[in-house]
Amino acid sequence: MTDHLFKSKTFSSVYQKYMVPVSTEVINLIFSYMEEKQKSKPYEAAVDVGCGPGRYTFPLAPYFKKVIGVDISEFQLEEAKQYCTLENVTFQVAAAENLPLEDSSVDLVNAGLAAHWFNVDKFVHEAIRVLKPNGCLAVHAFDPIFKLQDDRNDAALNAIVKQYLDKVSEFEYENVNLMYHQYEEVFNAIPLKEKKWITDIPVVYDMSIEEIIGFFQSIYMYQEFLKHDENEAIGFLMHLKQRFHDILGEGSESALIKLHCKHYCVLACKPSGNWRNNGLEN
Repeated sequence: MTDHLFKSKTFSSVYQKYMVPVSTEVINLIFSYMEEKQKSKPYEAAVDVGCGPGRYTFPLAPYFKKVIGVDISEFQLEEAKQYCTLENVTFQVAAAENLPLEDSSVDLVNAGLAAHWFNVDKFVHEAIRVLKPNGCLAVHAFDPIFKLQDDRNDAALNAIVKQYLDKVSEFEYENVNLMYHQYEEVFNAIPLKEKKWITDIPVVYDMSIEEIIGFFQSIYMYQEFLKHDENEAIGFLMHLKQRFHDILGEGSESALIKLHCKHYCVLACKPSGNWRNNGLEN
């Protein structure tokens, strides 16, 4: 596993700075689902599991009296704390499979771009344990296959993406299969009747060349490449950056390219009463 990456201060900084922004489409899906399942507002508490530098923790804050971000990495949490100005948000070092929360204590368990690093079965049961009756679970990420769009240069730009993905895929771990399958395994692991799996949620980001190169750096497979051969990895990225500039020509520094990602989201609701008796799929 790549626990060493998330415990790296350098990688934590790169991840915070360059990973693609939070998907408002996914945030809206989560709260639309919660409004359907829970009638009482404001919501009391949420926990953001595998919160990293707080990318999804902070957008949850306006909806809850209290939000707790948990992560195994102190360096990731240090990044989160640097950017935190919200009084109702706190952070704590903890594993997804052993949450430092009481039974039936939160309205939402969220895991954004994180569940593929967990022991899925243990995490799901731990999430159900800490959820209140009618509390909701939201688990989401994006497909590791993405595309770039520019009015005249789509084919050339996506040839760069293919070259990048072909190279860094040499350093991928089995966990990436959960992402390729859009968390189908996560959906199947949830032992509740009330659940839904939403795939192929289109999200488009406008990004500069610098931001796209930064995004390439923030993906764990590149970080594994960097660890394997630092000089080759840095040279490879510089080569891709030059190709971007060559394709876009004059004005490339200020050009914005559309990056298309497909997000997906698994949602579930813990029933009222004894879920072990009346909330199971079978």
